[in-house]
Amino acid sequence: MNNIMHAVVIDDELSVLESLEQRLMLADINVQTFTDARDALPLLTSDFQGVVVSDIRMPGMDGMSLLQTVDPTIPVILITGHGGIAQAVEAMKLGAYDFMEKPFKQERLVELIQRACRQRQATLATTRQQSGTKDDDWLSSAIIGDSEPTQTLRKHIRALARVNADVVISGETGTGKELVARSLHTLSIRGDQPFIAVNVGAIPEGLLESELFGHEAGAFTGAQKRRIGLFEAAHQGTLFLDEIESMPMSFQIKLLRVLQEREVVRVGSHTPIPINVRIISATKEDLREAANEGRFREDLYYRLMVADIQLPALRDRIDDVPALFSHYLREAGESNDLEVPELTYDDILALELHSWPGNVRELKHTAERYLLARSISGISVTDLLKLGQPGPSASLSGERSLSERLEQVEKALISSELTQHNGNIKQVMEVLSLPRRTLNEKMQKYGLKRAQFLSGSSE
Repeated sequence: MNNIMHAVVIDDELSVLESLEQRLMLADINVQTFTDARDALPLLTSDFQGVVVSDIRMPGMDGMSLLQTVDPTIPVILITGHGGIAQAVEAMKLGAYDFMEKPFKQERLVELIQRACRQRQATLATTRQQSGTKDDDWLSSAIIGDSEPTQTLRKHIRALARVNADVVISGETGTGKELVARSLHTLSIRGDQPFIAVNVGAIPEGLLESELFGHEAGAFTGAQKRRIGLFEAAHQGTLFLDEIESMPMSFQIKLLRVLQEREVVRVGSHTPIPINVRIISATKEDLREAANEGRFREDLYYRLMVADIQLPALRDRIDDVPALFSHYLREAGESNDLEVPELTYDDILALELHSWPGNVRELKHTAERYLLARSISGISVTDLLKLGQPGPSASLSGERSLSERLEQVEKALISSELTQHNGNIKQVMEVLSLPRRTLNEKMQKYGLKRAQFLSGSSE
């Protein structure tokens, strides 16, 4: 691979060009400067090995027009004044590699160019067809389904994985936001670097700064030794901030500064530490609405929302349900060493008719419950769905043993049949194929009293 780095810099201000040219040459980056974007176009062919750095607002051809003219695989870094941020955000959605606000630190631009050059060289080293086929195979196994919304989702992931833009993933609880974030990371040039996931809503407000930025020994009571924050831990990789909407307003300004400067200061220190991190955020709320209502900083919203992905609810891609359910059945079978049954037509129909308010997370738990319940009584998917979905405390996931999970399902089945047959012990015995003594023992074990299920019972 050619390790020589190239950059084409375009700006209509000569003083800016001269300053950047000197700084990039000191960093061993070959530089060609232009005051008119149209003069640079002959260099920017599909085999151009470098990066384009361009101002947005210029006479003749502006940065937006340039972005849409050059080969889309060429990394384009846009520079904008404060008045052009909204336009820069739009450019990122169109495929720009990144953008910087004036005034900016030239050291950060050098680092950005170096990273973009490495990505460009890696792209040229592999044919697009080979790379695309490999990525498509991996993505199809990670994001399961062939419905139109799922195909669109995979298309968006492929497009955003190749750029360096920060991304906000929106969607209902249980739609798979972390899976999409991991997919963006895996398919990016950062794929062999750390992926650090943190649930912002699960960290107490007083610990956020220490957790994300780190602290020095003695910074506060109990800080006995230096701690590396999650931003530093994710250096060169991706930091996934889940439930970003729950971040306290008092901390949002600190996060904004880190995103703008790309450096952190540990608690108890005054020394800034440069970081090279891609930020992927996730939210179940509309951040634009939250900003309008004053619950989320508008400037942070624009800095995070460089690119966005809206995840469909499972009810909006119901055609994917059978494939997803089968996938999670196989996973549950492998982890519990149980045979996986084939789904019948009635099973599939029941799955597709269910509303899935808990989305993919609910479907996964249902697949686990079905496999375990079927191993006991041969229950159908339809009957299992009629039992109702348990709350989080009753989930079969987590650290429960197999015997504990089986007991949970067994209790639910007996309770369901007692309810359906109004406490008629004989009918329940016949349905479950249990001797009277065995049924009585199990009812006693699980605290199930016949009187509770008699019609008109007030117990």
